[in-house]
Amino acid sequence: MDDYRITWTQEGREERQVSCVKYSEGAAKDYAGYKQAEVGVSDVRIEPVKE
Repeated sequence: MDDYRITWTQEGREERQVSCVKYSEGAAKDYAGYKQAEVGVSDVRIEPVKE
């Protein structure tokens, strides 16, 4: 099973933010949707975790 993380741009911050949690593909899609809905969040991406 592959693991994924979520990254996003947060208004007022210079660096991309990265989730601390690894997700399955389905869960990553769900959480990316929740994150995208937050105020000040943009450019949400689902990226594979490379170990």
